[in-house]
Amino acid sequence: MNYGFVINNDTCIGCHACSTACKSENEVPLGVQRTWVKSVETGQYPNVTRNFQVTRCNHCANPPCVRICPVTAMYQRTDGIVEFDPDVCIGCKACMQACPYDAIYIDPDSGTAAKCHYCAHKVDLGLEPACVVVCPEHAILAGDLDDPTTEIAQAVARNKVTVRKPEQGTAPKLYYIGGDDVAMHPTAVERTPDSFAWADVLSLHEGDGHRGAPPADLTNYGKKSASGSSLRRPEAQGDPKGGIIQIGEGRMAEQMTQVVWNAQHKVPWHWPVPAYLVTKGIAAGLFLILGTAFLFGLVEANNPVFLVTSVVTLAFLAATTALLVFDLERPERFLRIITRPQWRSWLVRGAFILIGFTSLVGLWSLGEFSVWMGWISESSMASFRSPLLLIGWPLGLGTAIYTAYLFGQAEGRDLWQSPLLPIHLIVQSAVAGSAMLLMMGSVMDLGEGLVATGHATFIGSLIIDLLITFLGEFGMSHASESATRAAHMIVKGRYARSFWIGSTVMGHVVPLALMFTAVPGLVAGILALIGLFLYERAFVNAPQEIPNS
Repeated sequence: MNYGFVINNDTCIGCHACSTACKSENEVPLGVQRTWVKSVETGQYPNVTRNFQVTRCNHCANPPCVRICPVTAMYQRTDGIVEFDPDVCIGCKACMQACPYDAIYIDPDSGTAAKCHYCAHKVDLGLEPACVVVCPEHAILAGDLDDPTTEIAQAVARNKVTVRKPEQGTAPKLYYIGGDDVAMHPTAVERTPDSFAWADVLSLHEGDGHRGAPPADLTNYGKKSASGSSLRRPEAQGDPKGGIIQIGEGRMAEQMTQVVWNAQHKVPWHWPVPAYLVTKGIAAGLFLILGTAFLFGLVEANNPVFLVTSVVTLAFLAATTALLVFDLERPERFLRIITRPQWRSWLVRGAFILIGFTSLVGLWSLGEFSVWMGWISESSMASFRSPLLLIGWPLGLGTAIYTAYLFGQAEGRDLWQSPLLPIHLIVQSAVAGSAMLLMMGSVMDLGEGLVATGHATFIGSLIIDLLITFLGEFGMSHASESATRAAHMIVKGRYARSFWIGSTVMGHVVPLALMFTAVPGLVAGILALIGLFLYERAFVNAPQEIPNS
């Protein structure tokens, strides 16, 4: 068995019966959709054609959402259906980042991931999915693609069919007959608030709420759309009562091509993710700098300095864990990453790297504390210090870079697929760790060797970070349109001010200049960390704002 869908766009009339039947059959809450009908108008008034496209989970043969899920809540059945288990899901939203089709959402009632599951409960009884049964034009076909006698297999064989984003390598099994290029490609037409005939979600950006809840009042009105234009309150359009329905202004299809209806998707990951990248970078960078300097004889053993460094490292590792748990929709289930791990997911691998690194730093801190308290001698600690730092070095390195491989599994965000990202994260950890050393040096005596190492690392890593950013991440052309658009949004669009003024000038140029003045390193370190957060915020958010549907 190999279940799939065929959607005949030539016969679809855009009645939304499939959307309604799906909601009814699966009790889908308001504000989210498992299947929806995208409408695109082409031509110029009054000579207008409206194209409809039913959009949903593609039940890919190579589903990236399954690989990235840390607890096997998203899984692929032997018959090809990509199913989910809400009783297992921890609400990490990684599957939403991995899906190139915006097919997954967070259920506002359960706080867990959900999507079209092919009405598997009906299929198991020998019935067809609800959307197939209800379609008045028989525009939706479902069945076994491997059986040449089925209607769906014959439709695929006899018609010219297309799929969405074949370049992603997911092998989608949702085929379209008469697929219109403008409707098939989510970035083919610019979205503006005035182009929509009506819309149910008006703001995609940070601050629109947490835990997956849809807007229940007017708080989203007046905020920015994905295009950067303001969305006005309905009162300004003659609707004194308000509500969540947006009525477009002027004539429909005033442009040659425009999207008039589509389900809009919110950004899944917000400020905790860039904040976690910074705290993780501080912890890993601080350990790696001190450990490398000590192992190569650049600094001598100093119990008070080593104790403070280990405690600060532990503190930022604790902050990293707290941010990761806080960002879960079901934080009470976070231990499932450990108790039922799905080892292909870099969320799981990263969690165990963090556990190993935290445990080792904890042992190191306990040893230094025991010396400070006089429980053991310095000579006894000396025999353990080098092995601990040596074993911890690869764990610290893994802590710094594992997120690059997690982002690599997020196949719905092309900008994150950069091969430079592991190197870039190492350099950013060096920036963060050395910035923290400068801040520590302003309140305690670190010793000449560690101060010199910190200063040299800070200056060198800032310069290298600038080179990687401008010659690599944003200096080279990108492999896809989505990645190019996200990069443009960072450098010249919504995040340009944050990128240029915040990250580049305040976070790099000014700290570099301050290192050659009498201004305390505390200021340079703080500015560098703020600049790093602003860069991570733009890098994390911008790709999420490029539409995948």
